[in-house]
Amino acid sequence: MNNPRGAGMPGRPGPGGRPGGGPMSARINVEKPKNARRTLGRIFRYIGKSSTILVMLLAIMVVVTVIDLLGPFFQQKAIDTFKVEEEKIIVDFETLAIYLIVMAVCFAFSSLLYYAQGLLSAKLSQSTVYIMRNDLFKKISHLPISYTDNHRHGDIMSRMTNDVENVSNAVSQSITMLFSSIITLVGAFSMMLYYSWQITIIAILTIPLTILVSTNLAKFMRKYFVRQQKLLGSLNGEVEEMVTSYKTVVAYGKEEEAVSDFARESEELRKNSISARVWGSVMGPVMNFLGNFQYVLIAALGGFMMLKRIKGISIGAIQAMLQYSKKFTHPINQIANQYSAILTALAAAERIFEIMDSENEIDEGKTDFDTENMKGEIVFKDVDFAYVPGKTVLKKLNLTVHPGQKIAIVGATGSGKTTIVNLLTRFYETSSGEITIDGVNIKDIPKETLRGAIAIVLQDTVLFCDTIKTNIKYGNQNATDEDIRVAAHTSNADRFIERLPEGYETELAEAGSNLSQGQRQLLSISRAVLADPKILILDEATSSVDTRTEMHIQQAMVNLMKNRTSLIIAHRLSTIRDADVIVVLRDGVIAESGSHEELLALGGEYSKLYSSQFAGIAT
Repeated sequence: MNNPRGAGMPGRPGPGGRPGGGPMSARINVEKPKNARRTLGRIFRYIGKSSTILVMLLAIMVVVTVIDLLGPFFQQKAIDTFKVEEEKIIVDFETLAIYLIVMAVCFAFSSLLYYAQGLLSAKLSQSTVYIMRNDLFKKISHLPISYTDNHRHGDIMSRMTNDVENVSNAVSQSITMLFSSIITLVGAFSMMLYYSWQITIIAILTIPLTILVSTNLAKFMRKYFVRQQKLLGSLNGEVEEMVTSYKTVVAYGKEEEAVSDFARESEELRKNSISARVWGSVMGPVMNFLGNFQYVLIAALGGFMMLKRIKGISIGAIQAMLQYSKKFTHPINQIANQYSAILTALAAAERIFEIMDSENEIDEGKTDFDTENMKGEIVFKDVDFAYVPGKTVLKKLNLTVHPGQKIAIVGATGSGKTTIVNLLTRFYETSSGEITIDGVNIKDIPKETLRGAIAIVLQDTVLFCDTIKTNIKYGNQNATDEDIRVAAHTSNADRFIERLPEGYETELAEAGSNLSQGQRQLLSISRAVLADPKILILDEATSSVDTRTEMHIQQAMVNLMKNRTSLIIAHRLSTIRDADVIVVLRDGVIAESGSHEELLALGGEYSKLYSSQFAGIAT
C-alpha cells in the first residue's frame, strides 16, 4: 500500500495552515544545548548493552595502565643501582639487569594488550552504534506522520548517518580514553603519594587552575559544536532537496539560485566549523602549558629536597615523580585535546535522542475487529479537524459511505479532500467528532488492522529500488508468484511488464524512474489489487498522466473497485461521472452531494466546475 501525502506542498503551509514537510521545510533554528551529563549517561547506557566486551576492555585497560604506571617505578630502581661513592660510580649490574629484563617483558606484554584493546574498542564502538542506529530507525518507523511532515527529511537522514558516525568515533576513541584517564589519574596520584606527599601537593596545586580554564573554555566552545551539527543537518537537507527536485529546478532555470543557496549554507557551516576547530584547538596548548608549569615546579622542589638530603628523595625518585606528574596531567590534557570530538559527539547524540524522545504514534485501539467479514460502511459524524490550531480544515463534516458504494469527493484545492483520507487512515486524529467503520469507532481499531483493510493509490506513486515483483508484493508479503501475475493482469500492468527483457524481475531505479508515470501508476494499482482491501482510496490517481494512459488506468481501477467501498478524490471530473455519489467540498463543509446527473441538474457548484473543465478552462 502507498501512504498518502498531505495536502500541503512540502515545506510550506498547506490548506488551512497545515505545516508542510520534507525537503523544503524551514531552516533549522539553533536550539539551546541540552544537558550534557544526561546525554553522556545515555551513551554509557548504550555502551553497557555490550557488557561482555566492555568488561574485557576495562580489564585490559586496567592491566595496561598498571604496567604503564610501573614503568617509572622500575626505572627509578634501575637508576638507583648507580651510586657515587668516594668520587667513583658503582653499579649493581645484577640488579640493573633484572630491572631491565622486567621492563622489557612488561613493555612487550603491554604492546600486545594495546593491540587487543584497539580491537575490543572497535567492537564496542560498532556494537554500540549498531544498537543505537537500530533503535533510531525503529523509532523513526513509529513516529507520527505529522513528525515527518514538519521536519526536513535531509536533517532526519543526517541524524541517522553523520550523527551516529560521530557517536561511533567518540565511543571508539574518546570514551575509551576517558576510562583509561580515570584509572591513570588514580594510579599516578597514588604513586606520587608513595614517593613524596610534599611534591604531590605542589603537583595538584595546578589542578584547580586547569579545571577553571577547561570549564570556561568548554562553555564557550560548546555552542559552536552544537551549531555545527545543526548546520550539517540543514546542509544535507539542501542537497536532498536539490536532488529530489532537480527537474523542477532546471525547468525553472533556478540552478544558479540553488547553487547560491547551497553556497550560503555551506559558507555558514565553514565559518562555524573554523570557529569550532580553532577554539577546540586552544584547549590542548593551554593544558600543555599548565602541565609544563607543573613539571618545572616539581623538578625545582625535588632538586631542593635532594640537596637537603630528605629521606626517600633520590635522582631516580625525582625522575619517577616527574614522570608520574606527567602521567597525572596527561589524562587531563588528553581530555582537553579530545574535547572537540567529545562536544561533537554529545551534540550529535542530543540530536539522536531528540528523535528517540519524540512521542510515538498513538494507537489506543484494542477492539478485535474482524476485517475478513467487514462490510465497509464508513460514517463521518460531526468531524472537526485542524492541522494548525485556530485554522479549521473540516467543520462538522457528516458523511455516510454505504458498503460497496463508490463515493467521489471533489472541490477546490484546500477544501479538505485529502484531509478526509488522512483522518480515515488515522495519519492524523480528529479534533472532535468520530469516524466509524461498520459502527466501530476507528480509534478503537488497532491501526495495523485498520490500515490493513485499506489500500491507497496516490497521484505520486511510491516504488522502491527493487524488482517489479517485489514492489507489487509489497501489498501482500504472503502472495505467490501466481497471485502477483493475477494482480498485474487485473490492473492491466501485465501488458508492459511482459514486454520488459526481465519481466517481473526487472530492477527499478530510485522511485521507479526508469518507468513512465502511467506504468508506475499501474504497478501501484497492482499492489492495491494484491492487498485485496475492503476499502479503497484513490487520491487523484490519474491527474498526472495523459488522456490515453488515463483510459488504461481507469479500466484497471474499475476492476479494482468491484465489490469494494471506494473513495475517489479527483480534479478531473470526467473520471467520476459513474460514481454513486459525488460530494462537493467547499471550505471544509459539504456544499452539495448527489449523482452526476443530479448535480448537473441542480446547476450549483459542481455544474460550474464541470462546465468550466469541458470549456477548457483550468479550475
